[in-house]
This record gives sequence, C-alpha cells and structure tokens, in this order.
Amino acid sequence: MAHHLTPSELADQLRMNQQEVIGKCVEMGIPIFHGRIDRTLFETSLRSIATSPGQPSASPARH
Repeated sequence: MAHHLTPSELADQLRMNQQEVIGKCVEMGIPIFHGRIDRTLFETSLRSIATSPGQPSASPARH
C-alpha cells in the first residue's frame, strides 16, 4: 500500500471529503509535497487530535 497519497486518494480511503482532508492538513501542520500527503502522519495526527483531552476550561477549577 502506498504511503504518500493525493488528497483525493486519502479522502477515498478514509471516507472523508477531499476539502476536509486538505483542511485537516492545514490545521494540523501536515505538509503536502508535490500534491501528496503522508498517510501515516495524517492518520497519526488525526488520532492524536481525536484522543487529546478537551479544552483546559473543561477541568474543574480549584481555588
């Protein structure tokens, strides 16, 4: 399986919209070189965002 995919190929494999893939790359700072994205880096970054804790304000305040 290829590791560097076009946004369209990556979107098809991950069942996402192509524009959503590009937007996530920009949001997560994932480079797109020569029109291709590193699938492993994209998936790992996407998982880390999904599993990261919520906003700091979500934790109970201590006085």
